[in-house]
Amino acid sequence: MTAPFRTAPWLALALMLAATPALAASGPPPGYVLTDDEDLAFTSPDGATKLEQYMKDSEDLFGIKWQVWARRGDQMTELKPEQGYGAGFRFTSDSQWLVRMQKTGSGSQDLFLYHFENGAFVNATKKSLSELAWAYFHSRPDTKNMKLDYHISADLMKGTEDAYRWLGVDWPNNRYLLISLSGAMDKHPKNVAVKGLGDWTCRYDLKTGKFDVPAMFAKDNAEALNWEIKR
Repeated sequence: MTAPFRTAPWLALALMLAATPALAASGPPPGYVLTDDEDLAFTSPDGATKLEQYMKDSEDLFGIKWQVWARRGDQMTELKPEQGYGAGFRFTSDSQWLVRMQKTGSGSQDLFLYHFENGAFVNATKKSLSELAWAYFHSRPDTKNMKLDYHISADLMKGTEDAYRWLGVDWPNNRYLLISLSGAMDKHPKNVAVKGLGDWTCRYDLKTGKFDVPAMFAKDNAEALNWEIKR
């Protein structure tokens, strides 16, 4: 009779570690200091995860670096990527999804999406959520030819925690994210101060990873394509 197959203890441990996100008890590297700004501290709805933001100072303004670390008990994981500014965060009500609202410059912002897996938050998409949203924007026939030059920003609309009930919708909890895109153009008529895109809204489905535009936003989105500030 053939003896039953048994995985060697060292191999079983290796396989278990390979399937688990890298955890670190030490936190950020030397030189990074925890900010005491309460506006940059966030806690998940279930109270299990606390986000800490660390800054590494520099004589060069553009050399300042920020890292975000998620603390769960005595374990910490870094929420990548490292950036040049502090960030805002919103959790879904089930504490399984996390969106990072990351300033990247004057009037510009990116979004990053994280998902809770195997005891830690990890990047949920290979590209940033904002990059995916802009790709969807430029894939549509009504928006594909619009070129923006500065103040390019992707914003997460308020209401993530309660499925946007303030809009009067009845969407499933922890299912959708509403993203608002905006930006400005260098070339615009002389009789306006700024022309560009003003708060064009799309919806991201956390279950399918796809974007759409609910009919309720069609009118405002059409107006957003002709946004301008008169002189």
